[in-house]
Amino acid sequence: MLPIFQSESKEMSLLQTQWASQINPILALPQSKSIILKDVSLVSGDNVINHRLGRKLQGWVVTRMKDSFVQLYDKQSTNNMSDLTLVLNSSGSGLIDLEVF
Repeated sequence: MLPIFQSESKEMSLLQTQWASQINPILALPQSKSIILKDVSLVSGDNVINHRLGRKLQGWVVTRMKDSFVQLYDKQSTNNMSDLTLVLNSSGSGLIDLEVF
């Protein structure tokens, strides 16, 4: 969250409050704390990927497919280790970059 510094200036205090009210909702989004996993190698079938978030995964997005096209199926609903891993079922092998949040 955006810190608010104590100031004797009423205008500065009002500006800080206004900035915080606009910026804090953006900072609270899970995507603001995302990690890009580069060169994730996929095989056909289930792939268990360490997401490195240190908390339960809230979502993921493929940011790049390299030299291949695969279809992915999210299996997080049956993942007993969702605070550590992401399970994706892939239609084939390939290399991707993945944003996790």
